[in-house]
Amino acid sequence: MREIAAFFSILMPGVGQMYNGQVVKGVVFMLIEHFDNSFGKINEAIHLDFNGFHHQALEVLQHDFAMFYPGFYVYVVWDSYYHGKPHGNKKSAILFVIAGFLGEIATIFSRYLPIPTLTIGLTMLIPMIIAIIIYREKTK
Repeated sequence: MREIAAFFSILMPGVGQMYNGQVVKGVVFMLIEHFDNSFGKINEAIHLDFNGFHHQALEVLQHDFAMFYPGFYVYVVWDSYYHGKPHGNKKSAILFVIAGFLGEIATIFSRYLPIPTLTIGLTMLIPMIIAIIIYREKTK
């Protein structure tokens, strides 16, 4: 099911592709995610932010790597959703593109957000989940 593949990719980019049988693509996406996450110190920023150290989270975050992450993350989730069985609707890409755009904008203005990493994550997740719900396979 493509919804399951998308949720796997939401949890860990690349796993949804593996679930769909695209193992090489999944491993490549996991490696890209790992290196971007490591060099951007994204997990460290999330940890600090969720523990109330919002200013320190922004200082730790490497914004040049963080700017790449929202678009990549949303693309990986859409790719796993679209290539899942049965194939997804191409119109679903619109909401995923909006999610990536909102994630980029939130990353740019992260210094002005009260809980930056949570806000950035939600600006991407909410449109993606809406797309998955709207374009899910209707069972009869």
